[in-house]
Amino acid sequence: MRKISLAFALLFICNFAAQAQSPRKVQVAILFDTSNSMDGLIDQAKSRIWKIVNEVSSLKHNGQTPNMEFALYQYGNDGLSAEDNYIQKVLDLTSDLDVISQKLFGLRTNGGQEYCGAVIGKSLVDLNWSVSPNDLKMIYIAGNEPFDQGPVSFREECKKAIGRNIFINTIYCGDYDQGVRELWKEGAECSEGDYFNINSNEAVVHIDTPYDKDIQVYNDSLNSTYYGYGSLGGARKSSQTMEDSNAEMEAPAVATERAIVKSKAVYNNSTWDLVDGVNSGAIDIEKMDEEQLPEEFKGKTPEERKVLLAEKEAERKRFQDKISELALERQNFIDLEMEKRAEEGEVDDFGTSVNKSIIEKATEIGFEKETPDME
Repeated sequence: MRKISLAFALLFICNFAAQAQSPRKVQVAILFDTSNSMDGLIDQAKSRIWKIVNEVSSLKHNGQTPNMEFALYQYGNDGLSAEDNYIQKVLDLTSDLDVISQKLFGLRTNGGQEYCGAVIGKSLVDLNWSVSPNDLKMIYIAGNEPFDQGPVSFREECKKAIGRNIFINTIYCGDYDQGVRELWKEGAECSEGDYFNINSNEAVVHIDTPYDKDIQVYNDSLNSTYYGYGSLGGARKSSQTMEDSNAEMEAPAVATERAIVKSKAVYNNSTWDLVDGVNSGAIDIEKMDEEQLPEEFKGKTPEERKVLLAEKEAERKRFQDKISELALERQNFIDLEMEKRAEEGEVDDFGTSVNKSIIEKATEIGFEKETPDME
């Protein structure tokens, strides 16, 4: 009995130590009303997604960047099943940033019934939420109809969220007081989340900087260091390029924000890229079958593969470092410009609302926001 107890104690200590050393998580589920009136909201989200990722990646705990996971739902769309309360899980919690972008750009609006309580409840049941109180778990629901519509009580779902340390944050697309009357403020406060109102038809204001073009040049070079492997490699490499194009279509500043994300460790493509796959331990380049390799690596000995891989990894780091350096200069430029505009008053859009609440809630539970020093 004593030996069993000792073994159990050692196992518990090892598991506890492993948990203590592993990075914390930031999990974000975004629930979009995709009825006819919400085109502006979707456009704002497309313009701000990379800024949100950059903001979250500035969080640290004990020097570690948290693991980020995003999920996406749409609700209130006539194209969805009435039996499912016009709700669809578009994307499960994932850290694959290109897929997040792809799914977001694929959303289309259509008329429908908006049931806030039902979609919140669906996300609580469907998603693999962390059970650790040290992880940040956020739901953002955006729309413009009364919050208590539909067959599911949002108050009951709020109770469930509180019990799991999940914050429900509401973004009403319209007048602040109207959102209060339609219970969006109560929908946030019942789980100690934040209530925002935005003008979803307001165009996002981007600040162009002298550094954007150079960052884009280095981004093109960075893309040349990605080598797709396996059955998914070619398609996912094409998807990477497509999401660059999607960001560029929104605005040059959006493409720049995406390039900055790609310079960071949070942009990891181990499921299809050879460099990330080897570094994460997902694959062993010396043992890979020839047909699984990218063309550039075929017909080489295991040692030659390793040498070529090291060259590509060094190239990637060089381009990422250049982007990171320019990103600091760019942010300094933006900060100075924002100070000049401060007297005009701040206007919240989808992205600024999400960023503001994530940072505030993260610091409340022990995260710190990293602010790089300018040389």
